[in-house]
Formats: sequence, structure tokens, C-alpha cells
Amino acid sequence: MGLIFAKLWSFFCDQEHKVIIVGLDNAGKTTILYQFLMNEVVHTSPTIGSNVEEIVVKNTHFLMWDIGGQESLRSSWNTYYSNTEDLRKAAVLIFANKQDVKGCMTAAEISKYLTLSSIKDHPWHIQSCCALTGEGLCQGLEWMTSHIGVR
Repeated sequence: MGLIFAKLWSFFCDQEHKVIIVGLDNAGKTTILYQFLMNEVVHTSPTIGSNVEEIVVKNTHFLMWDIGGQESLRSSWNTYYSNTEDLRKAAVLIFANKQDVKGCMTAAEISKYLTLSSIKDHPWHIQSCCALTGEGLCQGLEWMTSHIGVR
């Protein structure tokens, strides 16, 4: 009975999921984070360390860790996910940001370059977007919401 109640409770109550936002320096990670949070462009400076914000989408809480992308900080990225068993259930969302920039790689080109089709043990999705306008961001979050707990 307790197991059934817990399962039903999870359908009706808020759930929190941790999200790690990593990427190269000046990729738009912080701009994406604050588009989700405030639905507007926030002028940012390079992130030293991390920003942490909670985003709520359809009763699902995302605790988002935006980690600085400077090369000198990349060696510390693993401290945000080391020794966590939950990564085996992780889904991977790649935002192909800056699609408004002339000559940028398309999502398909990025997917091929990163050999994303070789990822077999995690659900993954690449989403074209423009952090400055917000275009494509909601679709990425919808995909992420639909793949929580998949596996």
C-alpha cells in the first residue's frame, strides 16, 4: 500500500531535478538560464564559479547549475557530478545556441561533429535555439520534462 501511495503522490506533487549546464566560454549558458527564469535577456559577464537557480515547469522543479565555461574552470566541472549514481539515469539536452549568427553550424552539423548518434545509453536531444530571443528554449525544456525518469 505504501508503494502505491508513494507512486500516486509523485504524480501529483512537485518533483525536483538537478540540471548541470556546461559548455564553452561565451556559449550563452547564463543567458539561457535567465531566459528560463525571467523570460528576458539579462546582460551578463563571464561566470566565475557557478550560478544556481530554480525553474518550475508544470509542477516540475529544475535546480539548474550554470557552471563557468572558461578553460581554467573546466577541470572543476566534475565536482558537480562526481560520485553520483543518478547520472546513469541522466538525459542529455544540447542547445545549439546562436542560431541567429550568420554562418553558425546547424543542429544537424553539430550533432554530426559531436557524434551524438553514438550515445546509446542515455536519451539525448539537440535543440536549435537563440538565447537572445528565447526561440527554441521552451521546446528544449519540454523535451527535458518528457524524458525525466525515462530508463
